[in-house]
This record gives sequence, structure tokens and C-alpha cells, in this order.
Amino acid sequence: MFFRMLKGALFRQKSKMIMIAITIALGASLATAMLNIMLDVGDKMNQELKTYGANITVVPKESSVIDDLYEIEDGSTTKAFLKEEELGKIKTIFWAFNIVDFAPFSDTTAALSDGTAVKVVGSWFNHHLALPTGEELDAGVTSLRSWWEIKDGEWIDEQNSEGNSAMVGSVLAEKLGLSAGDTVTLSTDNGKETLKVVGIFDAGGDEDEQIFTTHDVAQKLSGTEGLLNSIEVSALTTPDNELAVKAAKEGPGSLTPKEYETWYCTAYVSSICYQIQEVITDSVAAPVRQVADSEGTILEKTQLLMILITILSLIGSALGISNLVTASVMERSNEIGLLKAIGARDYRITGIVLTEIIITAVFGGAAGYFMGYGFAQIIGQTVFSSSIEMKPMVIPIVAVLIVLVTLIGSIPAIRMMLRLRPAEVLHGR
Repeated sequence: MFFRMLKGALFRQKSKMIMIAITIALGASLATAMLNIMLDVGDKMNQELKTYGANITVVPKESSVIDDLYEIEDGSTTKAFLKEEELGKIKTIFWAFNIVDFAPFSDTTAALSDGTAVKVVGSWFNHHLALPTGEELDAGVTSLRSWWEIKDGEWIDEQNSEGNSAMVGSVLAEKLGLSAGDTVTLSTDNGKETLKVVGIFDAGGDEDEQIFTTHDVAQKLSGTEGLLNSIEVSALTTPDNELAVKAAKEGPGSLTPKEYETWYCTAYVSSICYQIQEVITDSVAAPVRQVADSEGTILEKTQLLMILITILSLIGSALGISNLVTASVMERSNEIGLLKAIGARDYRITGIVLTEIIITAVFGGAAGYFMGYGFAQIIGQTVFSSSIEMKPMVIPIVAVLIVLVTLIGSIPAIRMMLRLRPAEVLHGR
């Protein structure tokens, strides 16, 4: 009897049931899309933010201590160096796969042919590196400084260039009247190098008055073969929480063994810095706070926005369901009144109505999930130019949310149904 009544109700009011299913499908689709993007957006957002530069700087410990003491930022107070041979070890730490890019830097002051002193910075550009793990990668400032505008010429190509090459900042190039294809001679106490200018760049900072060249050329000019002044690292990190802040301020020694294990095995910027210091001798790795903090703040606000969108969409679905179910109950008031008159209990009638709605919600939720998958891919391709990985944990979450929204949206209709009096309804009042 129960199933016959259920079947009859579903088919007699199929238009309203279809509308309820569509309402639930729209809410489920938006919830599915937002939750999948929120769970997958961390790495993609970090990848996007990596285009704005490194978020970790590694310097010699001695240089760091002196610079902190005298509040100097450029590391120019000492002649402490890091070892170039240890660079590959950065990709051997626990969070090696989170290291997106890195590059060494060596700088010196050289004299031009007319005696003008200029700062010369040596680094990798698209340096091909064979790592101790057997992995190979191309690293350097070509990706770490991707916001630089090349006004004339091109980036230095370490793998295909012939001879010594240089890139000149736009301000210095204008002063010296240099353009791509010209040559510039640099002299120091350690020797002289003639470099071909392959590009003029605009960085929007102090770099515009400097000359950038390959790392080996800068080392020859400074007489520091095999050594370097600093390393810049671009890493995917997790936003800091109370544990990360405690470790950064008080040091890892202040953590309990359980806290230490959690902190060390989470990609906080402080734990990645700590692991870099473990593999680079006498070094201090510190986050570039403006970049690291901005990454965390942007990610948290983006995730909060997605949560709010999900909540608002579900509230909208609940309101839509409430109106549709209430209208359905009003249309069936005579039927419900008759059921009560012949002895049907309120809980049985409520069970029939809720079962109808839940069955409709199942079909609507299933359709909404697949619609949400499509929406997530569209958003992923449009915003991040990559697909969104669908997380299995989203399925039970969306299922629970849909059931809750359906039940909450049905409450006004159920209350109205429970207040119906058979005598009044059957007499048309």
C-alpha cells in the first residue's frame, strides 16, 4: 500500500517533482564545483603565485647574523659564502617535490671601459641540472623573474648560447646607450670579461641599474669559483597556523615530539626552510614574508569565498524546495485530510511525503554532481588553465548536504501538513 501511494504521488505531481529535482541539482552542482575547486585550489593558487618570485631566501649563516645585528638587508657586510656543489641537495629534502624552482646568486662590482662602476649579478637562467636523486630539471631566473619585461632582445639561453652573454637593466642601458647585440667589457681585480648583450630588461626595481650574466662569469669576475652569495627558492607552501607560528618564533626545539612530527611533515614555509638548512652547510633559510604571507592570505580568502558561495547556493535551494513542497502539500490537502480521517497517523503521512522528496533529491543530487564536475572543469580551465581533480570525499559531503537541505526545506510544509484538520479540509475550509 505504501509503495502504491508513493508511486501514485510521484507520477501525479511529476511536474513539481521535476522542479524540485532541478532545484536540488542546481544547488548540488554549485556545491560540488566549489568544494572540488576549494580542495584542489591550494596547489594551483600557489603555482600561479610562484610567477611573482621566490618565497624563500638562503644566505650564509655568518652573513645573516651580521646583517641582522646591523639591520642590513643586502648581505654586503661579510665575505661569507655558500658552496655551489650543495645546490642539488635542495631537491633531496622531505618536501623536495614542493620545490618548484631555485637559483644561486653571486654578485660583484666591476668597472666598465670608461671606468664606471656597475653591479654585476650572476645566476642561472635556464640551467640544466642533474640531481643526486637522478632527477633532471631546468632552473633559474627565467621562471623566477617571469614578470620582467624584455624590452629588447631575449633571455639568456644557457643551453644554446655561444660565448659570454649578459642582460642589462633598462635604466643602465639607457645611460650607456646599449641595446641587444652590443658588447660590454667588465673589469675587476680578478680579470676582464667581454660580454654580448642579448637582452634589455625592465624589472621595475634596483635590478634596472645592474648587469645580469651567467653564474660562472660572475664567479670569475669576483674570484669566487665554486661559491655563491645566496640562493632564492620558490616552493609550494601551506598557509601558517598556530603550530607553524610557534615553530617560527620559538624554534623547532619548543615543540613536543608529536608537534614536531606534524610540523616537519607539513609543507609550512618554516619547515621547508628548516629542511633546507639541514642540507646546506652553515646556511640560514628565511621566508620572504611579503610573498609567503600574501600567498596564505589570498588562499584563505579564496577558500572562504568558495565556502560562502556554497552556503548561499544551498540556502537558495532550501528556499526553493520549501516553496515547491509547500505548494505540493496545499494541492494535496484533500488527500491528506482524507488519510487522516480514515485513521492514518501523522508520522506515516509525513514519512510518505519525505520519502517522495528524498527520492527526488537522490536523482537531483546525482545529476547535480555530474553538472558540478563539468562546472569545475570549466572554471579550472578558465582560471588555472588546467583540469580540477575530483576528490572522492566530496561525494559523501555533497550527499549529506543535499539531505540536510532537503529536510530543512521541507520543514515548513511538514508543519503545515501536521496542522491540517480533516473536518475543515474535507468541508473546503
